[in-house]
Amino acid sequence: MRHHLLLPLAALSLAAPAHAHEVFGGVYKHAVDTPLSLGGSGEGGMDLQLGYRFNGLGGTGFQPYVFGGLNSAGDTSYAAAGLSYRWGKRFYLRPGIGLAVHTGSAGDFEVPGNGEIEFGSRVLFEPELGIGYQANDRLSVEASWVHLSQGQLFGKQNPGIDNIGVRLNWRL
Repeated sequence: MRHHLLLPLAALSLAAPAHAHEVFGGVYKHAVDTPLSLGGSGEGGMDLQLGYRFNGLGGTGFQPYVFGGLNSAGDTSYAAAGLSYRWGKRFYLRPGIGLAVHTGSAGDFEVPGNGEIEFGSRVLFEPELGIGYQANDRLSVEASWVHLSQGQLFGKQNPGIDNIGVRLNWRL
């Protein structure tokens, strides 16, 4: 009865080299004040990030990814999924864009002094940018920026959040 699942799984395993997928993890400063975040969030702590990056889609360099960020201070944590692209070999640039869900407030206005970011939506855009170095065939290290905001789609108020940190990537 379950044999109908074996053919698609076998096709997926043959479609990409086994070493192309990556796991990644990193440490980020939470709620860094930048021009994109509008500052003054009142949140803090560090984000511990863990994720998985799939092989390129259809032989392209576009890599789907999923990751989560857990905040050490109990502030906004999040999970994201998206698509990134890597330019370069030894030194590289990796932009990405995705969607994220978060544990923070989805309120549509900021309440002064409550220490929360009022994101205006439970689902947010998640653009990111990494600058990396390929240390060997399997290990690379990236400095990266992760932004979360609703892009003013759900109202004029848009207090995003920026997280900046370092992550290690391990190719499987």
